[in-house]
Amino acid sequence: MKPSLNVSPLEARTRFRLQIKHAVAIGPGKADVLQGIAETGSIAEAGRRLGMSYQRVWSLVEAMNRDFVEPLVLKQRGGASGGGTTLTPMGQQVLRLYREVERQAQQAIEAPLSELVALIRPDAHP
Repeated sequence: MKPSLNVSPLEARTRFRLQIKHAVAIGPGKADVLQGIAETGSIAEAGRRLGMSYQRVWSLVEAMNRDFVEPLVLKQRGGASGGGTTLTPMGQQVLRLYREVERQAQQAIEAPLSELVALIRPDAHP
């Protein structure tokens, strides 16, 4: 028999992706990249924490830096100071605003989501 993990749908965290205009989007992946960079000061370390390659993280950073009115992330190459990566004030603001949208959206859907989940058969499979 194949092992399975029984997790209530309410235990799974709902994630939100915001598409703005026609192409600019910020969602959990980009927000987690910003958070990882803020916490570690490193694109490589943020990638390791998220299970993403350096190239994948860097491509998300480049997209965000291109899509917003100011860069969200600054990268300093190695050298005497050792290099590093930091969020700009705009990057900090975008991360804070996204997390606030995420928090408020989660609160807004809590009751109807609970009601909807209660209508799903217990033996239903994804």
